[in-house]
Amino acid sequence: MTYRVIALDLDGTLLDRQKHILPESLAVLATARAQGVKVIVVTGRHHVAIHPFYQALQLDTPAICCNGTYLYDYQARKVMTSDPLDKVKAKKVVDLLEHHGIHGLLYVDDAMLYQNLNGHVSRSIVWGENLPEGQRPNIVKVDSLRDAADNAQSIWKFATSHEDLNALRAFAKQVEDDVGLACEWSWHDQVDVAKHGNSKGRRLQEWVESQGMSMADVIAFGDNYNDLSMLENVGLGVAMGNADDAIKQRAALVIADNEHPGIAQVIREKVLR
Repeated sequence: MTYRVIALDLDGTLLDRQKHILPESLAVLATARAQGVKVIVVTGRHHVAIHPFYQALQLDTPAICCNGTYLYDYQARKVMTSDPLDKVKAKKVVDLLEHHGIHGLLYVDDAMLYQNLNGHVSRSIVWGENLPEGQRPNIVKVDSLRDAADNAQSIWKFATSHEDLNALRAFAKQVEDDVGLACEWSWHDQVDVAKHGNSKGRRLQEWVESQGMSMADVIAFGDNYNDLSMLENVGLGVAMGNADDAIKQRAALVIADNEHPGIAQVIREKVLR
């Protein structure tokens, strides 16, 4: 099988623990692009938080952001297609966050907003402060997430996290049952809330077919539950060695963890001519 598209999750997959792309991955992806293979980033991140990676990869493809909520044209700096959250439902999520004592980030328009600090928010801020000015994500403190949701043009998702996993599960269940939104685990202690029906796999399929190809032409790499919609629906779905066993069992291939050049090895064997 000849794969014409490489789809890449970022955190836990293309990125190592220090949020860097391995040099082996950079080299092999550049070779693949030179041979006409399309390389596309498929991430849970906001587009304002992919600048260093997009620039390092020198891609000309759009980015699939916020678990498939929207497709972002990096060169033109604009959203191409999207399915944002309804504001009424978003404010109900804010109410549930306050009820359960859970904090996180609200992804809107061109910014990531927070009302209260927690570990996830603090780590995001520190990561951004260590980047060159032109690559820093727009992370903004607001007095009220409820008001921020009202004032936003587009609400992409909530990225919530909590040390008490039982509280996080209870929150996620209530969001799904009472608000009718989708909750996806993007890390062991992080739940993303978005419009029901959005997924990495769905948005990837839309883009691939717009390019005159099918999902059978795609090799995809991921490590978490929000990656399953693409891993299970492409020509070859590859799980990282650091993924949960449940993810590995549902992937066609399992490789080394994100600290080792497994991605580069697979691309050399399965993609390059």
